[in-house]
Amino acid sequence: MNDLLDELRHITGAAHVFTDGDLSAFTQDWRRRAHGKALAVVRPGSAEEVAAIVKACARHQAATGVSLVPQGGNTGLAVGSVPDTSGRQVVLNLTRMNTVRAIDPANLTITAEAGCVLQNVQETAESAGLLFPLSLAAEGSCTLGGNLGTNAGGTQVLRYGNARELCLGLEVVTAQGEIWHGLSGLRKDNTGYDLRDLLIGSEGTLGIITAATMKLYPLPSAQLTAWAAVPSLQAAVALLGLAHQRLGPGLTGFELMGRFALGLVDKHFPRLDVPLLRPQPPTGRDAPPDAASAGDPYFVLLENSDHESEKHARLVFEQLLETALEQGHVSDAVVAESLNQARHLWHLRECIPLAQAEEGLNIKHDISIPVSRIVEFVEQTDALLAREIPGVRLVNFGHLGDGNLHYNVQAPEGIDARAFLHEQEDRVNTLVFDSVARFSGSISAEHGIGSLKVDKLPRYKSPVALELMRAVKHALDPTGLLNPGRVLAR
Repeated sequence: MNDLLDELRHITGAAHVFTDGDLSAFTQDWRRRAHGKALAVVRPGSAEEVAAIVKACARHQAATGVSLVPQGGNTGLAVGSVPDTSGRQVVLNLTRMNTVRAIDPANLTITAEAGCVLQNVQETAESAGLLFPLSLAAEGSCTLGGNLGTNAGGTQVLRYGNARELCLGLEVVTAQGEIWHGLSGLRKDNTGYDLRDLLIGSEGTLGIITAATMKLYPLPSAQLTAWAAVPSLQAAVALLGLAHQRLGPGLTGFELMGRFALGLVDKHFPRLDVPLLRPQPPTGRDAPPDAASAGDPYFVLLENSDHESEKHARLVFEQLLETALEQGHVSDAVVAESLNQARHLWHLRECIPLAQAEEGLNIKHDISIPVSRIVEFVEQTDALLAREIPGVRLVNFGHLGDGNLHYNVQAPEGIDARAFLHEQEDRVNTLVFDSVARFSGSISAEHGIGSLKVDKLPRYKSPVALELMRAVKHALDPTGLLNPGRVLAR
């Protein structure tokens, strides 16, 4: 091992190879559920250095059993970017590779290295008068390479698609230490297999993404945000259909939030004002005994991007909400009057996972269901879990516009959260995933498989598909050097 470590220090410089001290920022996941042990953490500064590191590890693999774990901002939720407990894995942290190499306004593209923080890519595009629409809660710390490795989704998939749909080219280091220079900004290139799309979403198991060329869009003239209370999940789906009709491609965001999910935000971050969460109850002797707890079960966050004017955007938005109120799809709604108000509304949505963490450890599900079947799925799965685990609390929120729900399970009130997770996680996962399968859904919408779901995948993935995936893995990484035990079991 010492010979390998000496080689790594020679490649990057000793200052960028960590073997001692507190390495927890690199060896434990964001939720602190998985705690690994690294042989070393290496921080390369270029694709050439990545290639040299891969070749060095490949030479020592047979004798030492070493393998590589590519890592970006380490914000993933599927435990796919931290080492195992063997002490024989090298964490390849790419955050030093954080240069935006080029912006091509005529071609509407931006080329950036894998370690670029997503927010920095957004801001660089905006400074050029353009929009990079990939947006998610962790955008202040997640990296472009990680976004591509997991095929990240976020809040604007409805209009612009996942990371895969936004990517036009990749620079990749193969398991053999060769560099594929595929950073073309071409929108049409029909010259064989689509290696780009194959590598996106592969979680570093087929190659190491070191840079990417991404699509840009003109900045909209106006972006308006609305917050609406809806009387049922069925009403939320109906509102989505109406928004598609009235706003067309201007509908860039449609987020669903359950009352309990927002109640956790209100509980743990009381200084935040959650609109419409606490309706004024009736007063007097005729008021029902539960009036104080009455309220709509769901809330929706809508975003309308308009390329004409703010006046036009506000007019069509208000007409949409008026129609929705008349048809009973919406109980009440507010439209942000300023950019700060809009940011506040989005901040509330993004605080749900943080509030849930404050409430205690929980069982997370990142699932997708056809929008047309979401109401039935939630009704049946809610009832199933309530029957099987009395008192269970459900934190349901997500990107309704593209059928992606974060259908999370919180321990019953008064039950130790850690014990609940330990005792019930596998059972709850099976109940939820079996229900997802019955509704022709997916057990992973945007977070990936990682190691957290690797044992579940064979139950819910076609055997033919799995065999094809294994064949691809063996062809591109025959020795299992890259992120072993992720996506596919070892």
